[in-house]
Amino acid sequence: MFIRPDWPAPSHIKAICTTREGGVSLAPFDTFNLALHVGDNPDNVATNRQYLVEYANLPSEPLWLDQQHTDLSLEISETISNDLSSASLTQPPPVADASWTMKPHCVSVVMTADCLPVLITNKKGTLVSAIHAGWKGLQKGIVGKTIAEFSSKTDCSPNELLVWIGPAISANHFEVGQDVLDAFTSKDSLNKAFFNPIKAKEASQPPKYLADLVGLVTRELNLLGIKQVYGGNLCSYSQSELFYSYRRSGQTGRMASLIWIEPSL
Repeated sequence: MFIRPDWPAPSHIKAICTTREGGVSLAPFDTFNLALHVGDNPDNVATNRQYLVEYANLPSEPLWLDQQHTDLSLEISETISNDLSSASLTQPPPVADASWTMKPHCVSVVMTADCLPVLITNKKGTLVSAIHAGWKGLQKGIVGKTIAEFSSKTDCSPNELLVWIGPAISANHFEVGQDVLDAFTSKDSLNKAFFNPIKAKEASQPPKYLADLVGLVTRELNLLGIKQVYGGNLCSYSQSELFYSYRRSGQTGRMASLIWIEPSL
């Protein structure tokens, strides 16, 4: 049911990524779908979310976000977490594609089904963050902007940060058009290295590329001075028994990637 990051985070930093196994949702959401916005039965989603809290021994209900491929991040306080989490099934969640906190008990979470889930902590274990980075959010700078936001309010320097990239669509399966290539190369021409041209069957066909999201985000992190980047080797598209994939299935569920600071005893 859970995948745990293989990274040298402090022992009191807890992080997991769910798989599609172990829940009650029916096809095409079978079985551990955690998203309310995909057309699944809300009662089944509520049950799955309760299973998540119980099985993962979470210190609180995760702060679910309304992810819209923005560059917006949310700082979680204990008050915000309690207020929004208690209303998570009855009121719209906040619009954001990342959250971060320095407070124990508060669970930062993002949902994905091909996009990049990026989890961050620091060597001291005083900060955690979860980022949802699809190609649109990545191009808008969601990763760098989130890191800049918490860096401006904390004493975290780039060389103190640890990053884990969870299951996402791999470069072998993420076909995109010229517009996506242009969006990234307009920011940095060296991003072109992460787009592999696909040979067209006919000369009249528009150009297509295989895009390497993991490569793009790793390069961005490295340019920010963050060298300790882990994960990125799980493919949501090809590993269908474990993961949901929007590109593969269309209507489908969502996995969750969560991170929190374990409360002191």
